[in-house]
Amino acid sequence: MSQNPAPIDADIGEMQQPTLISRRAALVGLGSALLGTAGCSPTMDLASAQVDDFTTGSIRPRISVDKTVTSPELMYASFTDSGNTLPEVPFAKINPKFRRQIVVDPTGERPGTIVVHLQERFLYLVQPGGDALRYGVGIGKEGFVWSGRANIQYKKEWPTWTPPSEMIARKPELEKYRGGQPGGLTNPLGARALYIFKDGRDTLFRVHGSPEWWSIGTAVSSGCVRMINQDVIDLYNRVPPGTPIVVV
Repeated sequence: MSQNPAPIDADIGEMQQPTLISRRAALVGLGSALLGTAGCSPTMDLASAQVDDFTTGSIRPRISVDKTVTSPELMYASFTDSGNTLPEVPFAKINPKFRRQIVVDPTGERPGTIVVHLQERFLYLVQPGGDALRYGVGIGKEGFVWSGRANIQYKKEWPTWTPPSEMIARKPELEKYRGGQPGGLTNPLGARALYIFKDGRDTLFRVHGSPEWWSIGTAVSSGCVRMINQDVIDLYNRVPPGTPIVVV
């Protein structure tokens, strides 16, 4: 792998109105079907997925998602979103365990809950029936990690990034962004951001996209949970404001 620039983490964007989605879309990999639309909110019929309806003893039914929806070639392909063309992610260079996939839920949390396992570098979105959608993430460096129970207060597409004063003090070259860096392909918040609030107060931590796909699975950020842009768009389309999040 070629040497990549030192990563920059992100901070606050501006509020937007919440975007709600349907549970049907969440079950069939909505974000992966973005290739044919610039609006990033397509829906697909459940006929696109096959449900294995057999049981053997205590083994429960499992959902088998159509490969044309969930194959890495489609999940991480290039597409245009709100005028920004996301580059293809070279998924073959990413550890397969950090690619988006359906797994048996290990969290025990209620369906609809986001759970981040810091040590494992995984984010889970708990599904009904005992499954979870799992995404690989990058996390904060030692001393920059937040954990606890909170909620996604609001979400934003192509958010503005405003580095905090403490970060500007560490990296004076960011002074030009004191008033905010507009959303775009080089913005450290990536294509989407989910803003974490606890007891109504901003934690200053986010779940957000990143153009630095090579940082997934590592501890390099200033505390935020970063995702591949294609993955954070998928997650964004599945969760409404108010979604509970647990970081452990």
